[in-house]
Amino acid sequence: MFDQISFLQQIGLSVLVVATVVWAVGLVRMLRRDRFEVTVWREGQSLYAMPRQTSHPVETVELSAAERDAFATLVRQLTDGRP
Repeated sequence: MFDQISFLQQIGLSVLVVATVVWAVGLVRMLRRDRFEVTVWREGQSLYAMPRQTSHPVETVELSAAERDAFATLVRQLTDGRP
């Protein structure tokens, strides 16, 4: 390999190169695995008890005049003193 260094130094250099390559491959595999696990974890964080709506249903409720007045009064009370 190299004529200027001893046989033991060549073995040490080879061991360091192999260890570096193994470390780099392990690091890349670990980061890829963690990225996949994080994606799976994020997808699993949704609320299962709440159904997902696929469309936007239009719901309307007709209020009587008294109900509208009561609602307006409630809104005024809740927003009193707030910008």
